[in-house]
Amino acid sequence: MKKIVLSLLFISFVVQSCINEPTMEKNDPKGNFEALWKIIDTKYCYLDYKHIRWDSIHSVYAARVDNDMSNMALFDLLGSMLAELQDGHVNLYSNFNTSRNWKWFTEYPSNFDTDLIYNERYLGANYFSVSGLKYAKIANGKVGYIYFGDFSNRFSDTNMYNIFSYFINCEALIIDVRNNGGGYLDLAEQFASYFFKEKTLTAYIQHKEGNGHSDFSKPVAIYTPGHKTLQWQRPVAVLTNRMSYSATNAFVVRMKMANHAIIVGDQTGGGGGLPMSSELPNGWMVRLSQSPMFDADMQQTEWGITPDVPVVLNIALRANGMDSIIESAISLITKN
Repeated sequence: MKKIVLSLLFISFVVQSCINEPTMEKNDPKGNFEALWKIIDTKYCYLDYKHIRWDSIHSVYAARVDNDMSNMALFDLLGSMLAELQDGHVNLYSNFNTSRNWKWFTEYPSNFDTDLIYNERYLGANYFSVSGLKYAKIANGKVGYIYFGDFSNRFSDTNMYNIFSYFINCEALIIDVRNNGGGYLDLAEQFASYFFKEKTLTAYIQHKEGNGHSDFSKPVAIYTPGHKTLQWQRPVAVLTNRMSYSATNAFVVRMKMANHAIIVGDQTGGGGGLPMSSELPNGWMVRLSQSPMFDADMQQTEWGITPDVPVVLNIALRANGMDSIIESAISLITKN
């Protein structure tokens, strides 16, 4: 009897496995097209949120696929289809090219000028630099200024201890993450933790649980811990623009909940979906957003975070070597 039961269980497992196993497409242009379309259809997390009619997009692009087309022509076609998602986290990778969508920042004012932050009013020529963190005292020594341009640069608690020690007599702090395109999410958490006294609910995430466009898990809370030994509890302004993206977007979401923080500048670029990768029959890889992230109020973060105080780069001040976003932040976080 035990053998019969085990056999039945094994047969049931095999049948279920066959049912759940996705159909393998042929390694030809049509097969690779279908494979990519199905990956997005079943795994991409923003089809309903962005009101994308993915079935209609299939009809439009499938008519353009020909098994005699070259790899480059196929790549261009698939890249164009992915661009319909309007997502900077979506890329197609081959051995000769990478598709990308840059419209999330190219169609907006940059609100950032590298030359400005390196003039003597701000960083100057003799600024300190460690692990991607560039810092100096500005506003006659009243404000500490940190420019951080890449969340792929790992810094340590020792780095931050030395920076905070250098700013010990400053009234306030500016963290400039304009043009920071992202990097490691754990660094965003680490950086934010220096500005929280205790563990605080700052965001939520959902995970895809089925092939339906809205088959998600219940929201999972994301907390920002208060750092045990390093805490900045004076005013802090976070400067943002459209190129503040992905992990930087997540950092800004966390800092929105810090007691002494204010977000100044332009809306961030977004990139709220946690990316994953999948493979086509021909070996090309596609990266796509699979897990949507939300702020503490369960608002989507895919399209970016609105600053507390919107400020644009003033052309007249710019001509005089002044960054209006930095200047506005100084006024907001200092006593005078």
